[in-house]
Amino acid sequence: MDDAFIRQVIPLYQKAALLTLGIGGMGIVLSMVVGLFCALVRYHAVHGQRRRSVRGGMLQVANVIVVAYTELSRNTPLLIQLFFLYFAFPRMGILLSSEQCGVIGLTFLGGSYMAETFRSALETVSRPQLESGACIGLTQLQIVRYVVVPQAAAVSVPGLCANIMFLIKETSVFSAVALADLMYVAKDLIGLYYKTDESLLLLVLAYAVLLVPVAVVSSFAERRLRRGQFGNV
Repeated sequence: MDDAFIRQVIPLYQKAALLTLGIGGMGIVLSMVVGLFCALVRYHAVHGQRRRSVRGGMLQVANVIVVAYTELSRNTPLLIQLFFLYFAFPRMGILLSSEQCGVIGLTFLGGSYMAETFRSALETVSRPQLESGACIGLTQLQIVRYVVVPQAAAVSVPGLCANIMFLIKETSVFSAVALADLMYVAKDLIGLYYKTDESLLLLVLAYAVLLVPVAVVSSFAERRLRRGQFGNV
């Protein structure tokens, strides 16, 4: 191992880690928003009151769109999605920067995984609780807001943390669209200096620094859930 080389290139990895964390963080937050919306649409389409109305018809159309999006997103690799955004969109007159492609691609992929996690958590709320909410005069929206979401949020914590770790690891393909992320820096250094061992060691350590805190928080949250300290689940 070349210690001098490692010390020399550590700032490059630090800069790349901040870029990875920034784009990854934005993509994860947006994917949670998209996932929650999609999960609520699917949940409401299945458990909502059956009505022949314009609103009911729009909900069913939205549910079909959400299902199609989820299947498309989960069954195509992030790399292909990034290629489509970076190379195909300009041919249609839509120019996106590498950073925008990274955020949009991660959001598109992560939204479907978050949606399934949230939907599974929503399904854990028992029907008697929904019926009790209706009996005391709560509207459908109020039942979702005050009965379903608080319980489902606690149940979704382990899956949510797993999805966050998965999406952070998926940022390793950002280098394919000329983003100077951790993988890009490692490949660049290997190509320039042939320092394969040193470059890969720093790459592994950088991802460990990003992922270990998430793993620790996930483990802590799961222990709290088992003890019932998130409330009645």
